[in-house]
Amino acid sequence: MDQSVSKANIQVLDRASAILRVLTQHHDPVNLKVISDETCLHISTCHRILSDLVRLRFVEKGASAGTYRLGLRFLQLGNLVRERISVRDTARTGMQRLHNLTRQTVNLSIRQNDNIVYIDRIMRERPGIQVVRTIGATAPLHTTSSGKLFLAEDSFEQIRAYALRTNLEKSTPNSIGDIDTLLTEISKIKTLGFARDEEELEMGVRCVAAGIRDDSGKLVACLSISSPASSFLEGWISEIKHTADDISEHLGYVATPGELYVRPDFT
Repeated sequence: MDQSVSKANIQVLDRASAILRVLTQHHDPVNLKVISDETCLHISTCHRILSDLVRLRFVEKGASAGTYRLGLRFLQLGNLVRERISVRDTARTGMQRLHNLTRQTVNLSIRQNDNIVYIDRIMRERPGIQVVRTIGATAPLHTTSSGKLFLAEDSFEQIRAYALRTNLEKSTPNSIGDIDTLLTEISKIKTLGFARDEEELEMGVRCVAAGIRDDSGKLVACLSISSPASSFLEGWISEIKHTADDISEHLGYVATPGELYVRPDFT
C-alpha cells in the first residue's frame, strides 16, 4: 500500500475516533456543530465521517435534524467483548506496570458478601515486612482499603446492617471499630476517589486502593498497593488511580467529563 494512502487512512480513523469519543460524553443526541467544535474538525469533515458511521450502524441520527448518537452496533459488539473479558486478565498488565514502578506488592480483589477476596497478586521482592495473605484469602471489608471502597458503594442502611452483622471486629488496634468512624471514612473516600488502610489489617503494613468499574459503571474489583508502613509514598496514590482508571476503560467503562482523572507527575 502506498505510504500516503496509509497515512490518510490512519488520519480518518483518528478523526472517527475523536467523533465517537464526543458522542460517548453526551447522553442526548449531539448537534453536528457541537461535534465539530469539540473535535476541532471542519463541519464538512464531520458530516462526511458521520455519514459513513451511520451507514455502518456505529452511529444513529437523532430525532432532531442534524443530531447524532451512538448506534446499536456498539451494543452488539460490546456484548461479544464482554463475554470474553476477564477482570483478572485485563488488570494484569496494569498490575505489573504498577509493581515495576513501586517495587511493592500489588493486589487485585473482589467483594464476596462481607469480605474481600484476593484474586491476584504480584509480590514485593525486597526483604522485610511482607503481606502474608495469599490469592483466595479473605479479609473483612472495613479493615482493608479495597473493602472500604466496596462499602462506599452501599447505602447508609446497608452499611449499618454490615456493622451490626460483623460488630466491626478489629484485626489490629488501628482497625475501625464503630459505625460513626466508618461513615466518616466512607464520606472521605467518596470525595477523594481512593481508600487507605493505615495498618488496620496488619500492623506495619499500609495500603492504598482504587476501584475498577465495568461497562455498566459497577464497581467490580479493586486494585491496591501494600507496603511496609515506613516505605509508603504518597505519590503512589496518583499512580494507582490512573492504573485503575485505565483498567476500567479496557473493561468498557466510560467516565463522564467530571469523573475523568488527570494524573500529576509521579514523585
